[in-house]
Amino acid sequence: MLLVGTALAGCGSGGPGGSDDDSLDVWVYQDASTKVQREVVKRFNKTSDVKVKLTQVPGDGYSDKMRTSMGTPNAPDVFFNWGGGSISDFVKKGMLLDLDPAMAEDPELKKAFIPTILDAGAIDGKHYGIPMRGMQPVILFYNKNVFADAGAKPPKSWDDLLKLIDTFKSAGVTPFALAGTDAWTEQMWVEYLVDRYGGAGVFQKVRSRGMAAWDDPAVLKTARTIRDLVGRGAFGKNYKSVNYTADGASTLFAKGKAAMHLMGSWEYANQKANQPAFAKSGLGWTTFPAVPGGSGDPKSVVGNPTNYWSVNAKVKGEKRKAALEFVKFAAGQDYSKDLIANGDIPATSDAASLLGGHENPGYARFQYQLVERAPDFTLSWDQALPAKYTPPLYTAIQKLFNGQLDPDGFVDALKGM
Repeated sequence: MLLVGTALAGCGSGGPGGSDDDSLDVWVYQDASTKVQREVVKRFNKTSDVKVKLTQVPGDGYSDKMRTSMGTPNAPDVFFNWGGGSISDFVKKGMLLDLDPAMAEDPELKKAFIPTILDAGAIDGKHYGIPMRGMQPVILFYNKNVFADAGAKPPKSWDDLLKLIDTFKSAGVTPFALAGTDAWTEQMWVEYLVDRYGGAGVFQKVRSRGMAAWDDPAVLKTARTIRDLVGRGAFGKNYKSVNYTADGASTLFAKGKAAMHLMGSWEYANQKANQPAFAKSGLGWTTFPAVPGGSGDPKSVVGNPTNYWSVNAKVKGEKRKAALEFVKFAAGQDYSKDLIANGDIPATSDAASLLGGHENPGYARFQYQLVERAPDFTLSWDQALPAKYTPPLYTAIQKLFNGQLDPDGFVDALKGM
C-alpha cells in the first residue's frame, strides 16, 4: 500500500485537465484482468498525441481510494467502477461526464454494447459509464458427477429444485454450497427470488423511491422462501461457517460435498485455478428457475453486468476528446478478443462471433446468450445502492438466513435502513 500511495500521490498533476500535464490519468482495479487494460493502453498510446498513464490500484484499497480522491487535485481523469451506487454520489455532485451526447454523436458506440448491460451502468436514465470488462451474471452451477451418481438432472422448475433437495440429502450430499460467512453470497439468492416473484421493477422502485419501497409483496415472499429453503436443509447444517474468499464453498462443491452452487460467472475461473480437473469435465451450469405465482420474467438475470469506464467532468478540451476516444476502444474487436483470451465474456453486441476463441466455448456461449436474451439485468444490490446501505443490508440478509429475523422482521429491517 505504501508503493500504491506513492504512485497515486504523483497522479493527476495539476488536477484533471490541468495544463501542466498533457497525459490522461486512468485508474483500474488491479487483478488478473488488468493485463487487458495494459494492452489497450499500449494500442491507444500508439495512435494518440495525448498519452494514457495507467495506475493499477490493488482491489482492497480501490473503492476507498476512488471515493477519497474524487473532487481533489489527484482525482483520475478516467476510472474503473461498478456503476450504480459506486458512482451515484459522484453524479449527484456533478463530478462525472454525461456520455449520452458522445453516444448521440457516435450512434455506433451505443449500439456496440448489449443494451441491458449498458443501461445497468446508468444513473437516472443517463449513461456515465462505458462497459470495459466481461459480464458477470449469477449462474446456477451444478456438479455433473454428483448429478450422474444420483441419476438427477438440472432443475428446470422450482418444483424440480425442491425435489433435488430431498434427492441429495438422501445421498448424504449438501444440496447447495453456501458461503454463509460472506453475506454477499446469500444476497444472490434473495436477489433472484425477488426478481422471480415480482420482476426487476421491485428493486428499481427501491432505487428510485427509497427504502420504504422494500414493502413489496415479492420481498416478503422471498423471505418466506429463504426460511423454507433453510428449514428443508437446502444449504446443509454448517453453511454459517463456510466462506467464499478462502475457497471454502467452491471446494466443497468441486469435491462433491455439495451438488449445486449459486455464484457469479467468475466461479468458472475460480474452479479452473483451484480445481482444474473439475472445471474441465465436472462443472455444469443452468439458469435460475421461475417460482410458482411469480410475475418476474425467468429470462432476467442478476449480478454484476460488467465494470465501466467513467470520465471525470473536469477533463476539458483535447484531453476530454482523448478520454472519450480511449473509452471507445472498449467497443472494438481487438479489445473483445483480449477479454476472451483472458477467459472473460465481452459485453459487446458482436461478441458472439468471437466466442469460439474462448477456452470453453460452450460455457462462453451459454453465458453470453443468457445475458443477451435477458430483458433485465439487475445490478447486485450492494453495488447498486449507495455504500452506506451495504452494512445494514448484509446484516439483515445474514440474520434472515440464520433465523435471527423472521420474514416480517426482515422486511422491516430493510425498510429501516
